[in-house]
Amino acid sequence: METIQSKAAQGRVADAPSGHWVYKILPRWLWPCAQLARWDRPIGWQLLLWPCWWSAALAASAYPRPTDPLLTLLPSPWFLFLFFVGAVAMRGAGCTYNDIVDQDIDNKVERTRSRPLPAGKVTRRQAWIFLVIQALLGLVVLLQFNDFAIPLGIVSLVIVAVYPFMKRFTNWPQFVLGLAFSWGALMGWAVEFGDLDGPAIMLYIGSILWVIGYDTIYAHQDKEDDAIVGVHSTARLFGDNTRTWLVGLYGGMLVCFAIAFASAQAPVVALAGLIAAGAHMARQIAVLDIDDPDQCLRLFKSNNQVGWLIFVGLIGGALWVALKPLV
Repeated sequence: METIQSKAAQGRVADAPSGHWVYKILPRWLWPCAQLARWDRPIGWQLLLWPCWWSAALAASAYPRPTDPLLTLLPSPWFLFLFFVGAVAMRGAGCTYNDIVDQDIDNKVERTRSRPLPAGKVTRRQAWIFLVIQALLGLVVLLQFNDFAIPLGIVSLVIVAVYPFMKRFTNWPQFVLGLAFSWGALMGWAVEFGDLDGPAIMLYIGSILWVIGYDTIYAHQDKEDDAIVGVHSTARLFGDNTRTWLVGLYGGMLVCFAIAFASAQAPVVALAGLIAAGAHMARQIAVLDIDDPDQCLRLFKSNNQVGWLIFVGLIGGALWVALKPLV
């Protein structure tokens, strides 16, 4: 199914992969919903999920004692599942809201004019209904957590609500995106302890820097169209100095994460994942060509590997604490 969607034809969105399961399994009448929620582009919910899972894993293995059973040092599978469902639902709701707000802008940008609203495949009323359904699913997930985490999660909706408007007024919309996409770094800790401590705050700050970095790479795809329609971004702001900024942003992330790990007394083994993630991000910076949109998209998506490396490092640290007395 190679057709790029337009007002005249139904098909895939321009930057979505061909042959995705969405277009193979779902009936055609559901395609617009899938496109609004970006089910055909899972990288968004993956990047939203990682701060949740990092925080849950760090909280579970925080302040370990040699006598702690292994299962108490690992994040709850139930909480990981809830974070997964919540990330998919709320990323979908956020994207749907973003498309409603940005319909006119999307219609002027080559990469986005094939989205369901500018392409006329769904009405604004239908989009709002779908947004509410996804938000309600996210609420069901949130209500499974403790009395501290529930209001904390609700507060994030304020940031989500203002984010789509930021690119009209500031060169730093990626910072606001970072505030929203990194909220899970607070949630995992809050679900485990019922409060917020220094490690969660440092994890949150570091995650914000990471989001600004990877979304700057992503924004370089649209910088020419953005300049024409008057949309601001850190890609336009940094320009040819993007590599230097990325060194600072990614480096700052690693420092914040190292402080978070140390503050939580995370096992030293967890740093292996952080070092591997640092090497991966260094490669992103080294090979980046800001004038190659296809490469920018690939490098942006590769940040899912950063998520895995850090998470596996934290799990490895927990395993080390439990198994070390047996060695």
